Amino acid sequence: MAVRGVSKVVVPVRDQQRALEFWTEVVGFTATTDVPYDDRGTRWIEVTAPNGTSTFVLSASESDREAFREVDGVLTAPFFLYADDVERTHAELSAAGVVFPDPPSRQPWGWWSSFLDSEGNRFVLQQG
Repeated sequence: MAVRGVSKVVVPVRDQQRALEFWTEVVGFTATTDVPYDDRGTRWIEVTAPNGTSTFVLSASESDREAFREVDGVLTAPFFLYADDVERTHAELSAAGVVFPDPPSRQPWGWWSSFLDSEGNRFVLQQG
């Protein structure tokens, strides 16, 4: 039996509802799980990318903030997201209000950019 890939990635958030709306209404993921998690109102929220296999757990746990590393004062995802066309995705998400600290640029390894989610986390976007 072999490991087949990554199932879920924890994304630290401060406001679960705001993050859910960002990832579903702005970026185009689908909410696949949204259930109570504890008696303090925390929820277990999962959103799945359009590819159907990449799932984010939107976690409000302070300890999960350690999942991302701080780069230049900004929590940064330790993984890359991909799009078929980074320039088009940049234009579409920018029009929806998404902040891109690094606009698309062509590098020796291909097109890439970075954007911030509703919680101020930075994600790298690469052309897949």
